[in-house]
Amino acid sequence: MKKIVENKFALLAFAVLLGGVIGWLVKPTNQSRGEEAHVHEEGTGQTWTCAMHPQIRQTEPGNCPICGMTLTPLSSDTNTEDPVELKMTPTAMQLADVQTEMVTLKIPTKIIRINGKVKADERYVFTQTSHISGRIEQLLLNYTGEYVYKGKVIAYLYSPELVTAQKELFEAYKIRDNQPVLYNASREKLKKWKLTDQQIDGILSSGQPMESFPILSDLTGVVTTKKVNLGDHIKQGAPLFEVANLNKVWLLFDIYERDMAWVKKGDKVNYTFQALPGESFVGNVTFIDPVIDAKSRVARARITVDNRDGRLKPEMFVRGTIEAQLTGGEASIVIPKSAVMWTGKRSIVYVKTNATNGTHFMLRKVTLGPSLGESFVITAGLEAGEEIATHGTFSIDAAAQLAGKPSMMSVVHTPRAAILSVSAKQALAPVYHAYFEMKNALVDDNWEAAKQAGIQLKSSVEGVDMSLFLGSSHGAWLAYRSAFLKSLAHIHHQANEEGVRGVFLQVSSPMVDMTVVFGPLEERIYVQHCPMAERNKGADWLSLEKEIKNPYFGSSMIRCGENRIILK
Repeated sequence: MKKIVENKFALLAFAVLLGGVIGWLVKPTNQSRGEEAHVHEEGTGQTWTCAMHPQIRQTEPGNCPICGMTLTPLSSDTNTEDPVELKMTPTAMQLADVQTEMVTLKIPTKIIRINGKVKADERYVFTQTSHISGRIEQLLLNYTGEYVYKGKVIAYLYSPELVTAQKELFEAYKIRDNQPVLYNASREKLKKWKLTDQQIDGILSSGQPMESFPILSDLTGVVTTKKVNLGDHIKQGAPLFEVANLNKVWLLFDIYERDMAWVKKGDKVNYTFQALPGESFVGNVTFIDPVIDAKSRVARARITVDNRDGRLKPEMFVRGTIEAQLTGGEASIVIPKSAVMWTGKRSIVYVKTNATNGTHFMLRKVTLGPSLGESFVITAGLEAGEEIATHGTFSIDAAAQLAGKPSMMSVVHTPRAAILSVSAKQALAPVYHAYFEMKNALVDDNWEAAKQAGIQLKSSVEGVDMSLFLGSSHGAWLAYRSAFLKSLAHIHHQANEEGVRGVFLQVSSPMVDMTVVFGPLEERIYVQHCPMAERNKGADWLSLEKEIKNPYFGSSMIRCGENRIILK
């Protein structure tokens, strides 16, 4: 028995020893494979990111530490050396249906779609009245829409006054040779009740007074309103019918408050009627209401139309379009709405940049002007000749977010390290010099000198060589240049101190922003702020001096303000 137990222990020891040997032999092989796999993974340089939080960057797959979503590999095709440019391959652009278009100058034309109705021309709407007091014995016009002609009998009226007047006529007729004045007076009395000479002669020839007297129509047209019924007692001058002559009608179109600045008298209108399918017409606006309806917030634009064929009926619906141009008719930058993305107060587009190794896009902030229906006027941020994405912009923006580039969901910025060369900074020196000259003149309340400095500032901006701004700085300078020239466009026409100070306020905003982004010149520059400028909204300006000298108010509040930032 003892021998059997010893044999079992020996066998167990042998098994343990054999397992250790096998484990020792296998372990190095597996470890070496793991190291190879680890080296291979690191060798790829793959970066993993979160679609919802693109700021997350990891070197291995996993879940987002913020939202828990599975991380996705970041394509190297979207990375470029420039921190603000996004590279897209032709395949990616085709899959995202990205389309681009050159920015050009156009005459801004807005298509305004308007609706309206056919109305009777108010100049040809009349009221048929009774010239005699009495009771309606017979009514020959019994419904609206009936056509009536001038001279047609429209009703028969019993009038005690008329019966008495006819009897007086008979008596005066008997003594007409001796009392011609009395006879003529009797006839004139009947004529004042709109009786004709033929009717009066007919009464005399009959020898009997008419008890049911015919009322003749004074008008020709369509009965639009019936105001009396059979048996009604009416007084002299009471309205019987409203009659409209529809040979001419009005088309009254509703012009909404937002479109009123675009519509003016004389504009051509193309219009159609639902009742006349397949036909189109053209007319011109002849009148625009000077008062807006308080409830509907619309004004009416009128077109007068010939309707002698009677095809147009009052209350018909009509639809029209007006091609309106901006006042002045000057060419402006117009881009499709599909190219613009809105991010709260900001509007951005993606500009295609010149690149030799693929298609690159860079986000650009723009200032929107009037809406033209399917397009926008751009007042700042773009120049003619640039190329922008017009379709697939959201796909570009999504790729920019995943690549960690500036996007519509992030703050638009341009890293200073990649912005300005020394030669470009030197080219901006005259711009800064003219700006500070303008500021100092306003501090001294010398608005005429400030105006001349503003004219020089405009000339200096126009004289900057744009070829000196490379990469992302090129687009940034174009945006600032556009803002400067827009603010200074009317500096020549300013005829008072208030106007020049207003121009300086507009110039200072992009000037401060450009200095923060591009970096200052050799001098130390102070960004100073006045809380009372621009009607207590507050405004900034640049100064080479630490001491506050307010250019917005001059000597009246020379010390109003504070230093906000020192740019060294």
